[in-house]
Amino acid sequence: MAGFYTWKSFNEEGDRPEKPRLFGVTEIRSPEYSIMRHGALQDILEYMGEYVDGLKFSGGSHSLLPRAFVKEIIDLAHKHDVYVSTGDWAEHLLRRGPAAFKQYVEECKSLGFDTIELNAASLKIPEESLLRFIRLIKSGGLKAKPQFSVKFERSDIPTAGNRAFGAYVAPVQKSYEFVEDVDLLIRRAERCLEAGADMIMIDADDVCKYADDLRTDIIAKIVGRLGLEKAMFEASSSNTSEWFVKRYGPKVNLFVDHSQARNLECLRGGNLGRKHASVLGVDSSYYFIP
Repeated sequence: MAGFYTWKSFNEEGDRPEKPRLFGVTEIRSPEYSIMRHGALQDILEYMGEYVDGLKFSGGSHSLLPRAFVKEIIDLAHKHDVYVSTGDWAEHLLRRGPAAFKQYVEECKSLGFDTIELNAASLKIPEESLLRFIRLIKSGGLKAKPQFSVKFERSDIPTAGNRAFGAYVAPVQKSYEFVEDVDLLIRRAERCLEAGADMIMIDADDVCKYADDLRTDIIAKIVGRLGLEKAMFEASSSNTSEWFVKRYGPKVNLFVDHSQARNLECLRGGNLGRKHASVLGVDSSYYFIP
């Protein structure tokens, strides 16, 4: 039977090297974020641990779990060479003052967390304060990952389908009062990297929903300035993951739901066969090798 299959192998000439990887990173949302049995994460890591680089506790889900249980999850991830991120939870500590944040960093380190994520939009603090938090995380021996959100006006999305020249187009109600200045976002991200941040998380879900129609230039500008190695994009759907791999290849860093990890690895490797229907349910022959 072995002669009929070509199993996945990592090498420099392939899609990306073995762990620990600096690019082509796959970070997954912890299954403990949803109501699932305790062994769900163990099953994922035992069968797909070599394809998963990081684990993220989204939405402060770890704060609802017993300390011993969180430590057990972190130890399990480390057993499979998977780093663990806090997710965007630090903003809930600011009301207690700067001293509380320092204690938070120390507690995260004692639990075994590797990365602390800082949601710049939720923190709503001056840029210099954000940079100070990054330096504090780094001085505590942990990795820092600031997160920025890209937003744009829904009314900028072109009307789908063909229409006659001069035809009336009904106006679309503005969906956001504030539109992120992408150049300013990139500059703030660059300053975070200069302050010691290890990677920048980009929540570009609103952009990627309409990527085939508009604003692919936003992603291209971010990648061009920050580089694939320093940027990670949140892919909330399988279509978004596929779009990123199609545009930027297997070396793009993506944060996905744990249920998408296997499909994403198939896309990264391009080993499903020529003109084979994609595991995501659409034709992906653009990427697969002959």
